[in-house]
Amino acid sequence: MIALLDYGSGNLRSVHKALLKVGAEVRLARCPQEIGDARAVVLPGVGAFDDCIHALRKQELLEASRAFIQSGRPFLGICVGYQALFERSEEFNSCADGIGIFQGRVVRFPAGPGLKIPQIGWNQIQQINPRCPLYEGIPEGSYVYFVHSFFPQPVDETIVATRTVYGQSFASSVWRDNVFATQFHPEKSQEVGLRLLRNFVVLAGGKQ
Repeated sequence: MIALLDYGSGNLRSVHKALLKVGAEVRLARCPQEIGDARAVVLPGVGAFDDCIHALRKQELLEASRAFIQSGRPFLGICVGYQALFERSEEFNSCADGIGIFQGRVVRFPAGPGLKIPQIGWNQIQQINPRCPLYEGIPEGSYVYFVHSFFPQPVDETIVATRTVYGQSFASSVWRDNVFATQFHPEKSQEVGLRLLRNFVVLAGGKQ
């Protein structure tokens, strides 16, 4: 069973439907007790960094997420759920501390000629870590769907699984041990995104 964190925001319905489509058993989790026995956890996200962190803390899901990650079971963050895994964000003069699994801060795309912010639409992922099991069977240069104005800057470059170019190169996904996170939306990325989610379900001990 995969626990999908429901903190009153995020792209919950689309992620839920996509996980079901790739064969996962999914439980919407609104409190720590609902993730305790899960095989994996997914933290979705749409909106502001601080809103995500405050909602997780209010529902006691922030510390529960840290504890779950420490258990060694698979954890996937998506979009703002990816950003929340870092220490800080510059979004809207953010004051909230992130979950802090990864060192680094979340920054805004700098303005540039012809660069529309937010980035909305399809862009390519360049796989720089082919060992990452999330990308099993996904070709180099595949297109995925983004909606974001901010992105994390990891201190540790070895955690970067893929990069994408939008005015500059940025870490579009990361991986360390049992923790995976994507700035793009797998649930909106058609067959490539479904393959990625299917790989995650397999890591959680689900269907192949």
